[in-house]
Amino acid sequence: MLKELVSPENSPHATNVLVGKLGDILVRAVGKPFDYAINWGRIYSLWPVHLETACCSVEFGAASSPRYDVERFGIIEAFGSLRQCDLIVVMGTITRKMAPRLRMVYDQMPDPKYVIAMGACAITGGLYFDSYNVLPGIDGVLPVDVYVPGCPPRPETLIQGCMLLQEKIKRTKAK
Repeated sequence: MLKELVSPENSPHATNVLVGKLGDILVRAVGKPFDYAINWGRIYSLWPVHLETACCSVEFGAASSPRYDVERFGIIEAFGSLRQCDLIVVMGTITRKMAPRLRMVYDQMPDPKYVIAMGACAITGGLYFDSYNVLPGIDGVLPVDVYVPGCPPRPETLIQGCMLLQEKIKRTKAK
């Protein structure tokens, strides 16, 4: 069959069909393992930026402590610059004055980037939902991947939210 497709009496169109089929086979054979390897690296090396404005930051600190140790789940301690981080964890109340700065921090991060909204204040405005200067959630400013509810949420809840984010990353197609 290969000789028939490549023979000179056949048109160049037949050769293009063969090349197209080989391309499809290569994408199927190499694409999935390649996506798996890239996503595996992303899952276990999340570098968070902490935007801490309220009491949820204490719970995040507790999640980083030896008792809960989020580092064993692939969430590295906060260090480095924004250009190295791929996860932003927004904790606490976000005011209208702070929203453009939050967006600026998000825009400085490299792609792919992920957002976790932690606590009632970041998700819905919390206790200050009817205030003139507090945002009713950050989803109007940033695309949120995982919501971690609570006021403040316990460290176990944050770990569960991070595990949900890892599952979401595992299912995505690598770019």
